[in-house]
Amino acid sequence: MERFQFKKLISWKNSNKRKPLIIRGTRQVGKTWLMKEFGKSAYLQTAYINFENSKSLKNLFLNDFDIDRILTAIQIETNVQINPENTLIIFDEIQECEGAITSLKYFFENAPQYHILAAGSMLGVALHQQTSFPVGKIEFLDLYPLCFGEFLLALNKKSLYDLLLSKDWQLITSFKTKYTELLRQYYFIGGMPEAVDSFSNEKDFKKVRDIQIRILNSYEQDFSKHAPNDIVPRIRMIWQSIPSQLSREHKKFMYANLKQGARAKDFEMAMAWLLDAGLIYKINRASKPALPLIAYMDITAFKLYLLDVGLLCAMGNIDIRTIIEGNSIFQEFKGAITEQYVLNELKTAEELSIYYWSSEKSTAEIDFLVQSGEKVIPIEVKAEENLQAKSLKSFYQKYKPLISIRTSMSDYRIDDWLTNLPLYAFSNYWK
Repeated sequence: MERFQFKKLISWKNSNKRKPLIIRGTRQVGKTWLMKEFGKSAYLQTAYINFENSKSLKNLFLNDFDIDRILTAIQIETNVQINPENTLIIFDEIQECEGAITSLKYFFENAPQYHILAAGSMLGVALHQQTSFPVGKIEFLDLYPLCFGEFLLALNKKSLYDLLLSKDWQLITSFKTKYTELLRQYYFIGGMPEAVDSFSNEKDFKKVRDIQIRILNSYEQDFSKHAPNDIVPRIRMIWQSIPSQLSREHKKFMYANLKQGARAKDFEMAMAWLLDAGLIYKINRASKPALPLIAYMDITAFKLYLLDVGLLCAMGNIDIRTIIEGNSIFQEFKGAITEQYVLNELKTAEELSIYYWSSEKSTAEIDFLVQSGEKVIPIEVKAEENLQAKSLKSFYQKYKPLISIRTSMSDYRIDDWLTNLPLYAFSNYWK
């Protein structure tokens, strides 16, 4: 399985300004696999510590942060003689060991020659609560579920992926049927590595769904295990409401849909926990498409999405035949799935600030508004080949953006003011 972030790990290794690196990402997106594979291919040996399982090292950082003492303990635990020239040190589930995150500061200041990767499945929650954090002493790398390009490579479709990179639109269009079929499969399977690996080997959609249900169940178990008891019911209410919230025509999150009389202040801690855990994405409304978008963020209006399009289909109990063949009663949720897919692709792109836009009276709405460098780009998402873009046209006439994008199942083309990107080639626009 190929992960695009591997190249960034290589750059990190070769940098003369290297700091300890924390890989951020929710449970089961492949952090441990990526770190170990990187160790195998880029180093002579790897000293791997999982602080969730390693009871003998639980108290390693409580007394002091003496590097020689820490390295001695790691060598005893892993039976690896650590050489800074050829050894990768991995701290997995780093949030489970008190002081382990803080120790990265002392590695950076006192022993920068050592190569250290760290990760944790509930790291976002732990960092939010951390009282002593090594600001400026570490780097971060975000890992998400596999994007559509990584999915193609996992299914041994490298020639199709390379063709997308070439942007030879005439030739790409000639293989539209293949791309569309694979994209619909991706909607169902999503990018969770275990689900993709299972489908790559067995081509069994039922086994994929079983894996997805198991992942969803493990997330709900995490609510009770890691979250304060008093907010667990509210976490579940938000989590379970997301498919229905996204299936509405206007997808702005409504607290009233959780329960009668629900107010923002009653659910803010629960929502913050889900965000810190990386299980949901919050996309705020921008009131005006001007730079920087954050200056025009409306904190009261937002949409919530899941971390993965396949998990959204699983939560909605959407059958693969419904996605492949289509169904008239599926139309509204199809829009939610397509938006979720586009957001997942945007999240894997670099340095994009992501919002949405709607008029004051909500008579027009742009699905996504992104800031890329010094450009603000409106993106309208269409599930099929519907070429009506009334909101986007209204937005263009009012604000005259340099670039306007509609992404749909229609072919690539550029009109006077509009670029139509096929959904299956959407992420390649940002590469």
